[in-house]
Amino acid sequence: MGTPVAVPKPKPKPAAPAATEPVRRTNTPSNRGAGRTPQAAPVMGKPAAPRATEVADPSPALGVTTIDADRIVGQQDVELVAEGGAVLRRDGAVLTADRITYREALDEVDAEGNVELRRGEDRLSGPKVRMRMDEQTGELQTPSYEIHRISRKGGIERPVTGSGQASVIRFEGENQYRLEDATWSTCQPQDPDWYIKAGELDLDYDREVGVARDSTVVFKDTPIFYMPWVEFPLVAQRKSGFLPPTFGTSNKSGVELTVPYYWNIAPNYDATLVPRYISRRGLQLGGQYRYLTDDMQGTMSAEWLNGDSVTGQSNRAAGSIRHQQTFGYGFSGSLDLNGVSDKEYFEDLSSRLAVAAQTSLLRQAVLSYSSGDWWSASAMVQSFQTLSGDEPYRRLPRLALGGDRSVWGGGEFNLNTEYVRFAHPDAGKPEGDRITLNPTIQWPLGTSAYTLTPKFGVHYTRYDLSTPLTVGKESVTRAVPTFSLDSSVVFERDATWGGRDMIQTMEPRLYYAYVPYRDQSDIPNFDSGLFDFNFAQIFSENIFSGGDRIANANQLTAAVTSRFIDAETGAERLRMAVGQRFYFEDQRVALNTTSDAGERTNRRSDFLAALGGRIGEITTLDTAWQYNPEDSQTERFSADLRFQPGFAKVVNLGYRYTRDVLRDIDISAQWPISGRWYGVARYNRSLRDHRVTEALGGLEYNADCWVFRVVLHRFATNAEDVTQAIFLQLELNGLASVGSSPLDLLRRTVGGYGTINQPMADPVFGRE
Repeated sequence: MGTPVAVPKPKPKPAAPAATEPVRRTNTPSNRGAGRTPQAAPVMGKPAAPRATEVADPSPALGVTTIDADRIVGQQDVELVAEGGAVLRRDGAVLTADRITYREALDEVDAEGNVELRRGEDRLSGPKVRMRMDEQTGELQTPSYEIHRISRKGGIERPVTGSGQASVIRFEGENQYRLEDATWSTCQPQDPDWYIKAGELDLDYDREVGVARDSTVVFKDTPIFYMPWVEFPLVAQRKSGFLPPTFGTSNKSGVELTVPYYWNIAPNYDATLVPRYISRRGLQLGGQYRYLTDDMQGTMSAEWLNGDSVTGQSNRAAGSIRHQQTFGYGFSGSLDLNGVSDKEYFEDLSSRLAVAAQTSLLRQAVLSYSSGDWWSASAMVQSFQTLSGDEPYRRLPRLALGGDRSVWGGGEFNLNTEYVRFAHPDAGKPEGDRITLNPTIQWPLGTSAYTLTPKFGVHYTRYDLSTPLTVGKESVTRAVPTFSLDSSVVFERDATWGGRDMIQTMEPRLYYAYVPYRDQSDIPNFDSGLFDFNFAQIFSENIFSGGDRIANANQLTAAVTSRFIDAETGAERLRMAVGQRFYFEDQRVALNTTSDAGERTNRRSDFLAALGGRIGEITTLDTAWQYNPEDSQTERFSADLRFQPGFAKVVNLGYRYTRDVLRDIDISAQWPISGRWYGVARYNRSLRDHRVTEALGGLEYNADCWVFRVVLHRFATNAEDVTQAIFLQLELNGLASVGSSPLDLLRRTVGGYGTINQPMADPVFGRE
């Protein structure tokens, strides 16, 4: 027996009309504003008691069906016919029509005339429907539909609406729809700009996937491509299937067409096959495989071009493996392998400046152990494929052991040990083993207002060389004690800035370091270099990176930092800093025996100054200045100004100067032009070399349910060569993108760029 029809409790009234004569709704003052009155036909052959004018419960109990209409005739438990603004409610679903027939025994509903079915925000309408309510099966003739869901991607929720029309829609259970001669789009239902037109369309909102057969994507009433079968996500989830093709053009390779296939193997495994046709070079095959489990993750990718028609080379290829894994019991490992068939591979076949400008490719494997307490160990082998410049030394292998723990009096003990075997393919380069032992101990003293930290250490190194640097000398040792004393004080006062209450700090800091001189001219340089001189390095003992050079030091660093902190939020609004190092003896250790890099005789370092923060509600500034007082010359200067009044509104101005090396200006912007049009641009020019290093310009059009982008990009891959590329992309929201995407390029080159058809975590300073 079907679900009973809920009716209000009867009240005493005159005798009801005969069963064959329906009770009609009246519009007396007592019921005109009360809504429709459910009227039940005779039940089991007995006359029905008349009903008072009452409103049916709009939210009946689960499993209960209510019917509301101007008039209802029939027999309860058998068939009821509701006419005149008929409304049927069941488990959150509301069916309205001019006429509704409900057969309780079959739990079946027929409705015709202005039919509309609503469940939550979902709406389906048409002239006629038949369905079983409990099973949610049936069909709706010539429907229009809107189905609303929430997409959760990248931690952001956004509504997604799929809408369209069909000759018939069949309900095949909860959240399951099959449509014939149908359309589907994420645009507004009225006159959508784009839609899928399919002979058969399946919408599975449990799996969140749609399948279209014999389908064509139509944009602005123009078919743009045909797909015999395509599977697409309904709520921006990963689904297997062919991805829309991408295309582009460059001056080196001509027209490019890529037709990728995405295989969603499992929620934590996927693969993409990427055939790429390059008009001037030939057919390139590529692919990528990704995986993620509880104890490992990684990516494998490869590309192969059988024959390059431009260069005449065969078997041009590139490959990459990146893997991370935890083995348990404190053990973990990683693998990073990269390689190309020839040094010009990226320059010829990549349209990305960051890739084309690579000078070496890392090849490295690491096994690590952490006790979870106070010590750790690692083993590594490392080499490089050099694309330009000198090849670095290989570490075959590197073994490291380190630890730190608290000691008496609040002290902190730290130990770093290392063994490295250095090798080089050039027979003229020295090779050998290096053992390093570096224990340190420090005692941090003070409070939140001041600190005083003395630190003591010893840096011991032993070299065993395959080829002696001097006659009969294959082993070299070096032991260098180190001492430093770091002190700082924080003063605070109340202040105002821009009409807001602030806390201003004054933070002087003194850092003294002493390292005695050791002659290192007979020690090879495997991996040392000069650190960049900046505020991070000025408070360190050694001016050299790596382990082969330990600079002598008897020096004092003095610096002052002042910050403005919002008194209400605690956010730092502005930071100013100045600093300089003062030397009490010459720096005698050079980086190499063939140069004096690192040596110094002056008694003070370059002067450093920095200013950065939000100088206004929508403006940020970041500047750094390095001034040489000996020569009265600026060694380096940089300034970056960002004006960002809102989402997709940003202007960046930058200037870079390094004495005798570079002098660049960098301008980039994204800004609304008119209506839905946005402009993007970036211009980077070397004033020293009188040439453009990188430039791009483009337009974006945001039509809510689709976005069009066209970007022209020009960049210098080296001192002589320039690559130009054109990106054309049509992004159909909720379906896919057609063309070559410039988004990675725009995010990298235009600071603060906002993706105009996606919500952002922070509308001004965040990313989507």
